[in-house]
Amino acid sequence: MIHKTAIIDNKAKISSSAKIGAYSVIGPNVEIGDNVIIHSQVNISGNTKIGNGNLIYPFVAIGNHPQDLKYNGEETKLVIGNNNKIREYVTIHPGTSGGGGITKIGDNCLFMISSHIAHDCNVGNNVIIANNVPLGGHVTIENNVVIGGNSAVQQFTRIGQMAMIGGMTGVLHDVIPYGLSVGNRNYLQGLNLIGLRRANFENKDILGLTEAYKEIFATKNLTDNLSKLNGEFKKNPLVKNVVEFITQDKKRSICTPFSKE
Repeated sequence: MIHKTAIIDNKAKISSSAKIGAYSVIGPNVEIGDNVIIHSQVNISGNTKIGNGNLIYPFVAIGNHPQDLKYNGEETKLVIGNNNKIREYVTIHPGTSGGGGITKIGDNCLFMISSHIAHDCNVGNNVIIANNVPLGGHVTIENNVVIGGNSAVQQFTRIGQMAMIGGMTGVLHDVIPYGLSVGNRNYLQGLNLIGLRRANFENKDILGLTEAYKEIFATKNLTDNLSKLNGEFKKNPLVKNVVEFITQDKKRSICTPFSKE
């Protein structure tokens, strides 16, 4: 059902099962999947593809030009997966030519009021971003991450799977998978043990990760610490994910317990 006051471009591709509320505006290059509910006064523009089952609340703006001074009107994309909840005043921007030309959002995410997803971000599945959290451009958020309210994530930052960011945290350094990061300028407080247990990981793997954590962050020299890491730890799938994350992009600074010094 489409409300009679909604403005829908004739070229937009909209599923017959989608619902669009009053005074919403949908642009010509927008594709909207099955069972999507778009409340009143939502603006969706650009080359934007929205998957099935998404719920989009009033005053959301999706697909408008990225806030990048280098952007010059080039054709770029925004792809949103399935079953996401996008709350009031959220803004999500497409990619830029300097970042691969695409912004991607996975499935089953919750974007709370006034959060912002900037150009060229890659957000995984089951991510929760609380109120008033901006992601800078080119940020990568892996699956099952939680970011607390009023935090801010600097451009190009990576946050590993099942990491948890405390409220009002300034995220400048990459956060390892399963990490717990807090602080005005983020440091690593420990591991997200509650999240790991809730996800039903085996106790032996959680205990192994806890012991490996002590060795990986024994000193500020991560390269040296990783080279000395007990070989048995590397068989642990959780530890393997952490090690791969740290070594994947050596140009980026890794959030450590020493980051607050």
